[in-house]
Amino acid sequence: MEELRKVYKMGSVDIYALRGISLDINHKEFVSIMGPSGSGKSTLMNIIGCMDRPTDGRYLLEGVDIRSLGKDELAHIRNKRIGFIFQGFNLLPRHTAMENVELPLLYNGIAGKQRRERAMEALSKVGLAGRAGHFSTQLSGGEQQRVAIARALVKNPPLILADEPTGNLDSRTSTEVMEILQTLNEKNGITIILITHEKDIALFSKRIIKLRDGEVESDSIIEEPIRAVEFTGEKR
Repeated sequence: MEELRKVYKMGSVDIYALRGISLDINHKEFVSIMGPSGSGKSTLMNIIGCMDRPTDGRYLLEGVDIRSLGKDELAHIRNKRIGFIFQGFNLLPRHTAMENVELPLLYNGIAGKQRRERAMEALSKVGLAGRAGHFSTQLSGGEQQRVAIARALVKNPPLILADEPTGNLDSRTSTEVMEILQTLNEKNGITIILITHEKDIALFSKRIIKLRDGEVESDSIIEEPIRAVEFTGEKR
């Protein structure tokens, strides 16, 4: 990201959401982006996820300037290169865990047998192979978030963008989710960008970027991130 600016028009008034943000995030990093309401973190997340474009400046994803891409090309990047995890899970209630995880593959035209195999592999990575046939309404909040993580994983994306993934979870379940993300980062080499307002959650990552008023307030490396496995007592 080079001098990213985002300006929203509210009638005759310009609202500056981003004011010249420059950042580099490398492959296989685990980064948390923090900031109070109005800091610009949601706007930045939307640009990183190719859901919005900057008003000015450049965002290069794997060397490609997203401002030069059309809607179909951006949709292709979202479908193939980025996995999304949201605070609200966004699962379909009348579908099983397996069917929810299969959905991105269905949209990409993957055949049924291969879809099921890849969905089961993704569910296994988050410890839910035994719950594949359960509807999302039959799962706990933590299990639903694991299904959402599996859905993000099933495309084998190099980047996962997690927007407040622990916001609806209790402390223990939040730690279990962070253990999964740490494992995906360290063992699978997936780049993780985590949007959070919780400092305790950000300390599980390896780098914390703080925004304020649309600018980078601080950017610090965490020498010894909290190890989630030490709290859960589990190893995946």
